Order: sequence, then C-alpha cells, then structure tokens
Amino acid sequence: MAEKLILDSFDKKILDCLQDDADMALAEIARQVGLSTTPCWRRIHRLQEAGVIRARVALLERKAVNAGVTVFVAVRTAQHNAQWLGRFAKAVASFPEVMDCYRMSGEIDYLIRLALPDIEAYDAFYKRLIARVELSDVTSMFAMEEIKSTTRLPLNYLP
Repeated sequence: MAEKLILDSFDKKILDCLQDDADMALAEIARQVGLSTTPCWRRIHRLQEAGVIRARVALLERKAVNAGVTVFVAVRTAQHNAQWLGRFAKAVASFPEVMDCYRMSGEIDYLIRLALPDIEAYDAFYKRLIARVELSDVTSMFAMEEIKSTTRLPLNYLP
C-alpha cells in the first residue's frame, strides 16, 4: 500500500509519462518533465519505494494471447463470514483468467472480470469455482463490445 506522499507537479508529470510508456527512457522522461536525469531518477525511485508506482508491466493484446473474450461474473453468497471469504479470495486468486475481483455494495456481493478464449473456457472456470466455494447465485455477462478499457489512473484528483 502506498504511503501518504505529497506529490508535486514534477511527480505528476513523471507519473503521466510512465502511464503512457513504462519503458520510456529516463532521459526522455526527464526532458518531458523538465528535470535533469539524476533528480528525475530520484523521484521515480521515491515513488516506487512509497508504493505509488506498484509495478512496471507490459500490456498484452488479449486476442493475440487467445484471451479476447471478457466476461463479468456477478456473485451472490449467503455466507458472510471470514472463513468463507478466505476460501473465496484464495480460489479467485488462483485462477489466472481472473483479471479483477471486487467486493461490492448493493445487490451483488462480488464482481469478477475474466479474460478467456471462449464460452467453453468460461464453463470450465465456472465449474472450478463452484467446486471450491459455495455460492448462492452466479450471473455471467459476456461483453459484446469494448468501449473503453484503460490502465491509466486519473491524476487530476491529486492535490
């Protein structure tokens, strides 16, 4: 978890650059931000140490790795205890096709986003999930079209 860190305009610009291209050369980041390379590197290192930058990753094209189908799975459970939640969290974390999982407010308890090749892969996931944890209701929604998908976080809310 990121420690509370006061970020200035240089930090915001650095984060913006890294969200565009995490592999951008330090000299190019420094040029775009308006710093020399050493202070820029120190700021990036501080942002990493503080947990503001969690990781630098490559974003893969889902279709190229045969995971072009997005499925949202709404889960309801009658069990609301720590033991069940522990089993559920462990099960969800073990499935590589799970991209995101959230505990929700409202009518559903958990929302899971999957990346899969097809409906047969979803059926196999579903069977593995219900074998690991007891669920009251599972509703699946297959995305028909991706309108917007991003890993970029908004930086305009920073003080």
